[in-house]
Amino acid sequence: MLLDTASLYFRAYFGVPDSVKAPDGTPVNAVRGLLDFIDRLVKDHRPDRLVACMDADWRPRWRVDLIPSYKAHRVAEVHEAGPDEEEVPDTLSPQVPVIEAVLDALGIARVGVEGYEADDVIGTFTARAEGPVDIVTGDRDLYQLVDDARGVRVLYPLKGVGTLQLTDEAWLRQKYGVDGSGYADLALLRGDPSDGLPGVPGIGEKTAAKLLAEFGDLAGIMAAVDDPGARLTPSQRKRLDEARPYVAVAPTVVRVAADVPLPDVDTELPRAPRDAAGLEELSARWGLGGSLQRLLTTLGA
Repeated sequence: MLLDTASLYFRAYFGVPDSVKAPDGTPVNAVRGLLDFIDRLVKDHRPDRLVACMDADWRPRWRVDLIPSYKAHRVAEVHEAGPDEEEVPDTLSPQVPVIEAVLDALGIARVGVEGYEADDVIGTFTARAEGPVDIVTGDRDLYQLVDDARGVRVLYPLKGVGTLQLTDEAWLRQKYGVDGSGYADLALLRGDPSDGLPGVPGIGEKTAAKLLAEFGDLAGIMAAVDDPGARLTPSQRKRLDEARPYVAVAPTVVRVAADVPLPDVDTELPRAPRDAAGLEELSARWGLGGSLQRLLTTLGA
């Protein structure tokens, strides 16, 4: 089980009231909410391996160099020497180091790699997996990894993590008309304002799905632009032709990496905390109470 950790703690932050506080009055709603999420996921799905995947760089330079608008609207502060700072609610930022410390003390593998997003870490773990993979994320970008033959599915939270949409290829075909491998091409063509991806003007989701059904993949669609006999409307042909510069670079930006240099980590689900004393101190300082105890009981079981 691979957790898109930031996606989940953002959901916890907005789903759990900020009246949930540490003894010193600091909000810990994201921390406790994430612990509750992990407890429920482990209880319901019983993974034997679990990785909390992190954004070491939420807006990698190699993606921005290709498409400068990539996530540009989320930048709070530009840093020339390192990753740009993402716009995050004031009371969430201080909770992230607490989340990291608690995961480490629990012994839950936590992996972020410099220069890459959590999506890329997830993509690489998925590519290397020898058995089924459940990816837990509120980010539809990861639908591109769904692969029935390999047992890779996305668990997409609809309400907390108690109600999850189990996304497999049948669901994708019914919803979008594509399978997992086709989803990246669909997203690339239609664009995604939330990620600053412009898409091909005039090619919406339904048109993109029809073009993929007709021509197979992005390469097939672009080959059709050069084929006078291909069944494209004049406006589609013109728009796709004009979008060649974007189409040439967008696949590198949209597709998650599968070759991230992952560190050597123990991904086994811990039965007992790696650092019991440290965890006790964190629990007392931040008032993690029942959320932490429930997760410890679940892990021990």
